[in-house]
Amino acid sequence: MKAHRPVPALLRLVVFALLCLLDSLPLSATPLPASEEVYQQSREDAWWTGPMMANSPETGSPGHVLAEPYLYDVRTPNANSYGSRTYLVYGLANNFSIGIIPVFGYNRVDGGANSSGIGLGDFTLQAQYQFTHFHEGSWVPSTALMIQETLPTGDYDHLGSRPADGMGSGVYTTTLGFNAQTYVWLRNGRILRLRLNLTASWSGSTKVHGVSVYGTGNTFSGQARPGNSYGIDVAAEYSLTRRWVLAMDGLYNHNGNTRVTGADTIDPFGGPPLPRNLHMNSGTSDYWGVAPAVEYNWTPNIGVLLGTRVIFGGHRTPSSITPAIALNVVH
Repeated sequence: MKAHRPVPALLRLVVFALLCLLDSLPLSATPLPASEEVYQQSREDAWWTGPMMANSPETGSPGHVLAEPYLYDVRTPNANSYGSRTYLVYGLANNFSIGIIPVFGYNRVDGGANSSGIGLGDFTLQAQYQFTHFHEGSWVPSTALMIQETLPTGDYDHLGSRPADGMGSGVYTTTLGFNAQTYVWLRNGRILRLRLNLTASWSGSTKVHGVSVYGTGNTFSGQARPGNSYGIDVAAEYSLTRRWVLAMDGLYNHNGNTRVTGADTIDPFGGPPLPRNLHMNSGTSDYWGVAPAVEYNWTPNIGVLLGTRVIFGGHRTPSSITPAIALNVVH
């Protein structure tokens, strides 16, 4: 796949999402004459957990707490990465929330050593400010600006004979995101909830020693700097009944070049080790994917999601299938 091909498709995806968010609502929210009124589902009659991937722009009221733990299995052709990711969000003030996202994992590798145990991944701190709120009859969606800081808490180097113990990146990563959400009433009166996430991430550099997640060997000493990345997630949820919801995410992600530089040693013909300079570049990568899911809600504040993220692969990106289950609790 040539690097320039995803750009037109990416622009079409953004245009489609904006049209859904900005153009559909006024038409759907226009009242019908009394003689032509038909059933229209109320928002109170639609319960949600949220789609599998897209973040909500809603911050909740002060004192509001959201907990959403995910359990998942990233399945690639030669490995399984079992993990948990938990979103813990607290409404600190009007239109402002803070949160933490702890991650744990375990890797199983075909033809190699598995992880020595459940490991700690990179934790993420999050803050979000909500600018606008959706109101029926208005074209303005709910919108928010989100900032995340990922902390290098997971192991990433000095991995020895167990590269599968690598659960982190070793770098601080700052992510800036724009989140939007709106509601559309379909011809049958049921609600379709739409979300749009736009994100961009910037990473620092880190020192690397020995075997690492960057593909270095036992005698390597140097540094790595992951490339910047950006992503788009367009999601839709259809309120099938009060409790049951069908959801779908459409994903695109672009990752910049990761550069690894340093010194390694070689042992020519059994002689004394000799130093050598090492320069590695991953190149840029892209992928497309979808994440269909089913939601069931016991109450407006408690629900469960069962879904699967499918990455079709792309430029320097392997395909993967990730089944997941999540519990959403709001208090």
